[in-house]
Amino acid sequence: MNKSRRSFIVQSSAAILGASVLSPAANSKGSELASKPSPQNAFGDGTLRIALVGCGGRGTGAASQALSTAALGMGDVKLVAMADAFSDRLDSSLATLKEQHPSQVEVPEDRRFTGFDAYERAMAEDVDLVVLATPPGFRPMHFEHAVANNKHVFMEKPVAVDATGVRKVIAAARKADESGLKVGVGLQRHHQRSYIETIERIKDGAIGELTLLRCYWNSSGVWVRPRQADMTEMTYQMRNWYYFNWLCGDHITEQHIHNLDVCNWLAGDYPVEAQGQGGRLVRNGIDHGEIFDHHMVEYTYASGLKMMSQCRHIPGTASSVSEHAHGTRGTADVGAGRIESAGGWKWRFRDEDPNPYQVEHDDLFNAVRTGAAYNEAVNGAKSSMTSIMGRMATYSGQIIRWEEAIESSQDLSPKEYTWNATPPVVPDKHGRYPIAMPGVTKAF
Repeated sequence: MNKSRRSFIVQSSAAILGASVLSPAANSKGSELASKPSPQNAFGDGTLRIALVGCGGRGTGAASQALSTAALGMGDVKLVAMADAFSDRLDSSLATLKEQHPSQVEVPEDRRFTGFDAYERAMAEDVDLVVLATPPGFRPMHFEHAVANNKHVFMEKPVAVDATGVRKVIAAARKADESGLKVGVGLQRHHQRSYIETIERIKDGAIGELTLLRCYWNSSGVWVRPRQADMTEMTYQMRNWYYFNWLCGDHITEQHIHNLDVCNWLAGDYPVEAQGQGGRLVRNGIDHGEIFDHHMVEYTYASGLKMMSQCRHIPGTASSVSEHAHGTRGTADVGAGRIESAGGWKWRFRDEDPNPYQVEHDDLFNAVRTGAAYNEAVNGAKSSMTSIMGRMATYSGQIIRWEEAIESSQDLSPKEYTWNATPPVVPDKHGRYPIAMPGVTKAF
């Protein structure tokens, strides 16, 4: 690490203003564990050197947003190292980022790393912050390594796919806090003005006492990447990662976490219990791996408040990605920024609503430069655990309690990470994978 870059004095009042307006520490449960201010580690307006680990579409977007923070006038940002399991993904991402940010991308061939150990080699370079955007099954391992090597972190959601991973992330988050490292998590609604203001109004009593929360991620589903003749089983699963729980966690975790996280934010807590049902009716092809195509979960908070959750990947069905709050004096469509009281009073968010994917990076990079408190990892871990607990409930058909679920020894990761290794699940002679069966499948 070039320590001289950590000695600059902050010169950007615009950056300070941006963080004070939208800091998650002031606006959400993300503040449960917030890094202590460490002005001695502030970067000021010096150049921040970043590495991208995971060069898919989301990783490329996150790296572009990280580079775009330079537009705030706080100081330059350079992308200097990249890592991905596959060279074609890295090459495509690099080409896109060079086109978007030609003066900020400096990744020569000897700082382009591929394979399962690529993250270690990228973080061994002289970088200050890493963007972690691989499939989420790798997140705990990558986050632990980043913190151990004194790197600030932006990591995409979810941050784990099982309870073992959640515990690892929480432990690493506390080490990050002790080291003054800043950590952002890609739950961007915490940085979206319409969400922030709507939830502040709800918490101030605009709809009275909360009586019910509802949330949805119902859609037609996502991409499928068919098996190619020359692929090992590990290569195939890595390419088609969305359909394997050790990599994805099922879509209740990979996507629906956003909506569950908003409900946790509204409740000011995490659920203590979950029960539900789900299955696999339509997206049942040979390349759909082991995940369900629908889940419905009833969550209960310690206060007795209920959250009704739906997520679905079925073409031709009604779509909704939204969160709703019901209270004793009204209702709210949170994502739409609408509140209606029982007496007829209505409010709608109508102000400018900057791109939250950009704002979450603006806020993180401001904290890195100023030394301000910033660590979203524990909330990211506990909202990931909320989704994992829901999957446990739908797969098993049992009532799942938080204290048991988070202490589960379930570990979905493979025994080794090589292209010829055997993944945690393998197909039968017909090419199909075992599917969870409620009433038979064990929760833990």
